[in-house]
Amino acid sequence: QSRMIFCPDQYLTGQKIILDCCFGAAYKVAPRVFRALGAEVIEFNSTADGQRINVDCGSTNPSLLQELVAKNGAHLGFAFDGDADRVIAVDEKGQIVDGDHIMAILALDLLERDALPEKAIVATVYSNLGLTEVVRSAGGDVVTTNAGDRYVLAAMLERGLVLGGEQSGHIILLEHNTTGDGILTAVQLAATLKRRGQTLGQAAKVMRTFPQILDAVPVEDKKKVAEDPSLEALIAQAEDIVGPYGRIYVRPSGTEPLIRVMGEGPDPAKVQAAVETVVNGIESLK
Repeated sequence: QSRMIFCPDQYLTGQKIILDCCFGAAYKVAPRVFRALGAEVIEFNSTADGQRINVDCGSTNPSLLQELVAKNGAHLGFAFDGDADRVIAVDEKGQIVDGDHIMAILALDLLERDALPEKAIVATVYSNLGLTEVVRSAGGDVVTTNAGDRYVLAAMLERGLVLGGEQSGHIILLEHNTTGDGILTAVQLAATLKRRGQTLGQAAKVMRTFPQILDAVPVEDKKKVAEDPSLEALIAQAEDIVGPYGRIYVRPSGTEPLIRVMGEGPDPAKVQAAVETVVNGIESLK
């Protein structure tokens, strides 16, 4: 039996939901699904136009969705990407709710219902520390993998977990699919909010967002830089700066001649200083 919330017909009656279908794969199915569930749907970018997929719209650019949700007094909005495997939500005040917050909301609900196997979810190294904090504070755990949904899926299959994903909104609900499905994720989120009697804004407050800074340093030989013994010392120095409640993550890009640097922690000034320490140090190693 599925641990995810079942949505009968008309379950979302009374909900006004705005959908940015990104001129992509969600253009027809997403509005139909939410209308079948009883929601009042306002849709846009909902034609099949291959020239406009992901162009200033969808999950990577939800600014118009934010404006429309607030302007129309909608309960929430969803922005899909071109192939509809990702979704970003917008709350009733027009604020963005990313994949980490969506996973936090779903995970806490599953934990409360004793429906989360091993009391654990899977996220990547780029997920915000706030996700780990809120899940662990509720008695659960977050398994961390390298960036990429294939790593998330592998960890889920290995441990028999049902919820995992990325900050981008690519979320895997393994009882239903082995890859991200933005429409499914949106339905599950809307259903969870309805059952709990919460607005999205209220639900999203459970997770605080730690300041996070991403940078990338162009290099000629990323393997050489990544294996340089001096890099380890730079990272240790940066970790001292960011403090025990922060972290530094450094890795060569898998596709570009770059070394990527991420810093995260409760103090934005310290995070900035830590990232700059690593970036400047890598510059000197090139």
